[in-house]
Amino acid sequence: MTKRILVFAAMLIASLLLVALAAWGAGALWFQLPAADIVRKLALAAWLVLSIAALVCLWRRSYVAPAVWLVLLLALMAWWSTIKPSHDRVWADDVARMVTGKVDGSVVTLDLVRNFDWRSDTDYTVRWEQRQYDLNQLRSVDVAMSYWMGPAIAHTLVSFGFSDGRYLTFSIEIRKERGESFDGLAGFFKKYETVLIAADERDILRVRTNVRDEDMWLYRLKMPPEMMRSLFLAYLDEGEQLKATPRFYNTLTGNCTTIIYQMARRITPGLPLDWRLLASGYLDRYLYDLGALQGPGGFDALRQNAHITARARAAGQAADFSERIRH
Repeated sequence: MTKRILVFAAMLIASLLLVALAAWGAGALWFQLPAADIVRKLALAAWLVLSIAALVCLWRRSYVAPAVWLVLLLALMAWWSTIKPSHDRVWADDVARMVTGKVDGSVVTLDLVRNFDWRSDTDYTVRWEQRQYDLNQLRSVDVAMSYWMGPAIAHTLVSFGFSDGRYLTFSIEIRKERGESFDGLAGFFKKYETVLIAADERDILRVRTNVRDEDMWLYRLKMPPEMMRSLFLAYLDEGEQLKATPRFYNTLTGNCTTIIYQMARRITPGLPLDWRLLASGYLDRYLYDLGALQGPGGFDALRQNAHITARARAAGQAADFSERIRH
């Protein structure tokens, strides 16, 4: 009886593993096979049929089909390992360049700060600017959360405020090719590279609220000056790493929130892991529980005050956009 239970448990584990790997293989073929749609559909159908046959034969103790399936899986994995990230593609205009910076004492010179003038998602004036920032004048750090697909998922941006009234926002994004759009499922299958954008708030926040109709919250973080400076420099280091070695975006493990967490953890090693780092729409509650949000009242009051969508839309293209969304 015990042997029968163990055999059944082993078969169940093997079956679950087969199903998981078959699902991965289906995604790999669909999103990465360099072929016409009809060819990809045929390849996907053949893979699924073989996977089902392998599963059925496994339970019938016939191992020819599972063996063939395993050989094809290994071939698929070998092909998968040849797919490498690149800096050399025809990129969408808004992610065509990556921020680079030089530090001289407390002064940082950024060569590629994005400052687009957006009229619609397809109509805009391209502007990449060189700007200088004095880290001794760094006064605040805000985290922006922009929602476009329900309450559980938000895009996370971090904005640094300076005593001269300027704000610089860093955003870790997918590096879309021209004509490409984001697909969360595709993000698991080496579909997009990662890019770090540094931008004026009037560009990168306004395009989300006023052009793409996303819903945004903006929270002030409690952070001592030395930690603000360390986080700013961590972004520059991240940009240098991405520039030197292109990297794929991953919807789960290498996204706009988890990469920020990894940078922050290098500054504060004890920062706890939490499921809300993956369900990024709840990141604000995670930050509140850590005592990292600045402002009076409880979480509900902070969240209400942080909702800037209406203010951003009312501010429009105003030169003092950053000031208006905060008041």
